This record gives sequence, C-alpha cells and structure tokens, in this order.
Amino acid sequence: MTLAAPASVAAVQKRTILTLVATQAVGAMGITIGIATASLLARDLSGSESMAGLSQTTQVLGAAVAAYVLGRVMDVRGRRFGLVAGYLLGAAGGLLAVLAGVVGSMTLLLVGAVLLGATTAANNGARYAATDLAPARSRARALSVVVWATTFGAVIGPNLTGVAEIFSDSVGIPALTGPFAIGSVGMLAAALVVGVFLRPDPLLVAREGAPATEKAKGTSWRRAIAVIRERPALAAAVVGQAAAHATMVAVMVMTPLHMEHGGAGLEIIGLVISGHVLGMFAFAPVAGWLADRVGRADVMALGGGVLLVSLVLCAAAPEGSSARIFVGLFLLGLGWSLATIAAATSVADHTPLEVRADVQGTADLIMGVAAAAAGAVSGVVVDLAGYPALALGTILLVTVLFGAAYVARKAA
Repeated sequence: MTLAAPASVAAVQKRTILTLVATQAVGAMGITIGIATASLLARDLSGSESMAGLSQTTQVLGAAVAAYVLGRVMDVRGRRFGLVAGYLLGAAGGLLAVLAGVVGSMTLLLVGAVLLGATTAANNGARYAATDLAPARSRARALSVVVWATTFGAVIGPNLTGVAEIFSDSVGIPALTGPFAIGSVGMLAAALVVGVFLRPDPLLVAREGAPATEKAKGTSWRRAIAVIRERPALAAAVVGQAAAHATMVAVMVMTPLHMEHGGAGLEIIGLVISGHVLGMFAFAPVAGWLADRVGRADVMALGGGVLLVSLVLCAAAPEGSSARIFVGLFLLGLGWSLATIAAATSVADHTPLEVRADVQGTADLIMGVAAAAAGAVSGVVVDLAGYPALALGTILLVTVLFGAAYVARKAA
C-alpha cells in the first residue's frame, strides 16, 4: 500500500497514536504492578538485602538487550511485529516470576525478570513508533502523548498490590507473586491491542513515502554506532537519556526497601511508587510541548535540575513513610520524564530513516545497560552505606546529564 497523500498519512498517524495510547494504558499496568514487591521478593528468595535490587536490575538489563533485539526485528518486520513479540515475552516472564515464588528459586526469578524486560523495551519502542509519521514541529508532542498514556495503567498498577494479595490467597500462591500474575494479563492484553489495531505499520508507511535512497533494509550494530558517532547532537541525546534513566532506576529500586525498614506496609509503599509513576508519565505532554517550543537540550537540562532536587529530598528522607520520600520520588519521576522525552525526541530528530529502528534500539540498549549497572550498584551502596548515601552519590549521574544537555545545545 502506498500512501502518497498527506491526508492519508495523517489518518495513519492518528490511528497509530490511538492504538499506542490504548496499548500503553494496559501494558504499563502489567509492567509496573510488580515494582513495589520485586525487591522484596528478591530479598526473600535470596536471603540477602544486598541482593534485593537484583531482580529489577536484571529486568532493566533484560530490557536493554531486548531493546536492541526488538529494534532489529522492527527494522525488518515493522513496529507491530516487534511490539507484539515484546509484550508476549514479558507475559511469559511474569508467569516465571510467579513460579519462582512458588518453588523458591532466585534463579528462576532472574530468568523471569529478563523476559519481563522485553515489555519495558516494547513500551520504549512504542514511543518511537509515535514519531515515525509525525511532523518535526510536533514530534515531541506525539511521543509525549504515548508516554502520557502510560499514566493510566502505571498509576493503577502499583496500587493493585492489595488486590494482588487477595488474589494470591485465593489461588494459593505467595503474596509477593500476585502482582506478577495480574501483570501478565495486562501484557497479554497489550499484545492483543497492538497486534489487531496497529495497521498499517507506521514505520513501513514512513519508508514507503521516503526517497529511494532512504529505503535500505536492516543495518549492523557497527553502522548504528557509526551513525551515533557522526552526529554530536545524537550522541549527546543517547548519553543524556542513559544518565537520566540510570539516575531514576538507581534510587527507585531501593526505595521500597528503605521504606520497609521504617515499618511502611505494602499499601503505603505502593502509594509512593504510584506517585513516582505519576511524575514519570502524567506530565509528559507538558514535557513534549516544552521540547517542541524551547528546544530538546534545554528541557534535558531542566530535567536534570528536577532530578537534583529529588535526590536531595530522598537523601534527607527518614526510613519508613515521610513527606520527603513522597515528594522526592514524585520529582524523581518528573525529572526523568522531562529529560528522557527531550532526549528520545532528539534521537528521532537526528537519526536517518533507513537506520531509525536500529539506532533507537541501540540507544535504548545503552540506556538499559547504564540503568542496570546503576541498579546493581545501588543494592551494594545501600547495604554498606545506606539509602541517603545512594541518593547523594547518584548526583554524579545528573552531572553527566547536564554535560550531555550542554553538548546537545552547542551541536543543535
């Protein structure tokens, strides 16, 4: 099918956005419902608090690898095929996490976490899919609408921990595995929505309307890296996105443990995580509007400033429940939103169409590896020096984000 008429392309873009909005709403519930309990389940299965963050760290690493693999798949088969594969793999990972709790296997939990990462990679791929047919002047807003849609499922997800406990009791599985069982249903629903409604495929349509010289098929890892190196603004966006995501993951994964040490229950922890997720997604359209109006680099820097404030508040928060941890986690999400929406849009801006999916997958791989490393270190830091030391130490990552924003602004 050839869509030469601008009106036809606009119609495909509208259908694409609506489909991605629906997909993100249910898919986000699937992936976020286990956030509040993942570190607690890992601690119980491993018998060590220093291993508490390993489950989510492994999930982040799985998302990094899946981002590159799904990027390659999308480059050859289109967005729809890659997104469906990601959500199905994530659903399988959620069921493995349930089985891990039943049989008491940390190894099985980590395997499940790796597969769960594929859903995160699919969610990230969905935001890029929103930009395939979007005009440059509104590209950040198109991306941000899809990110914003995540709010519905992502905020509801962590608050279903109480419901998940009831469900766990009714079916006879450990309480901490209930969120993963319910989450798998959400991921399967996301796969169904995108599989049925993401037609025609936006990336394939964009290629149909491109000049003949831009219709090259799959590219290698080496070529994707070469494209990033050749474009300073693109390289800065990749680094800034990685720094912002690593900052968020490092602190977020250890917050439930810090709160539990002070006697906070699962419902309160879930509420804090919901506030954090609200900051990540609810104000995404504002971040997109700002990125389109004032520039990607300036919004990346603004995100860094918000992250800096959040880390100071988290460092000052006592164990258990407090206003500082509520506000700190909310701002951690908001700063992440500002920085990553601006950076991801900049990646889309500066990537040639013929290598778009590969470069975007590579950027998400780098982002995921950085976040996985930060998450792995966070458990050790908290075990040896405490949560405040982790929050203050993570300021180093924010300085990297500021540096990336400066380079991006100079290169623009």
